[in-house]
Amino acid sequence: MASRSVNKVILIGHLGKDAETRFTAGGAARTTFPLATNYRYKDPQTGEWKEETEWHNVVLWRQENLANYLTKGQQVYVEGRIQTRAYEDRETGQKRYMTEIVAQNVLLLGARAAEVPSAEEMVAPPVRGVQKAAAGPPEEPFPDEITDDDVPF
Repeated sequence: MASRSVNKVILIGHLGKDAETRFTAGGAARTTFPLATNYRYKDPQTGEWKEETEWHNVVLWRQENLANYLTKGQQVYVEGRIQTRAYEDRETGQKRYMTEIVAQNVLLLGARAAEVPSAEEMVAPPVRGVQKAAAGPPEEPFPDEITDDDVPF
């Protein structure tokens, strides 16, 4: 039996600076931005509330059209996976590691989210999750003939 694993991250935070988009030699857009999330807790010794900020490096592939809306302070929802990559430091030659969140879905939250054009208005394909969901059929209420005697417990 093959083992199963999960590598899924969901974050809601604020951008620490404007997103930057660069292109690979093959022409793929790579947008990066730092995301701050906060953790609030009560100190058991003092009883005071404390807050810690954790910074995450987020990478978004092939979505350069969204980069213009990813500005410092913007609140976003990010869904993706954790990836750690190794590289050699150019100055020291030492092997270094970088952990990033590779985003698969990015949703703009907060007041500035209303400024984002709809998926139809964007020229390039939007990030999954930014598209508007199609309205489904209205829910039908339970039929009148169901009574408490029909419930098995």
